[in-house]
Amino acid sequence: METKQIKSAKDLSVYKKAYALAMEIFNITKQWPAEEKYSLTDQIRRSSRSVCSNLRESWAKRRYEAHFISKLTDAASCS
Repeated sequence: METKQIKSAKDLSVYKKAYALAMEIFNITKQWPAEEKYSLTDQIRRSSRSVCSNLRESWAKRRYEAHFISKLTDAASCS
């Protein structure tokens, strides 16, 4: 069994799933009524992207256990 080395957060399966979900959310919100376009839509899109951002930040700080756990907790609370 060959193991793939993880070089960045983008190689993590959880990141790939979060990114795919963020793209799905973006596509769904494009179909919403115009009156929702600038308030609710923007808020939902930003929150879906924040999961990926927090995962990338936690990966960057993985050598510092407390900071790593803190950022993973942030990502979990966004979902």
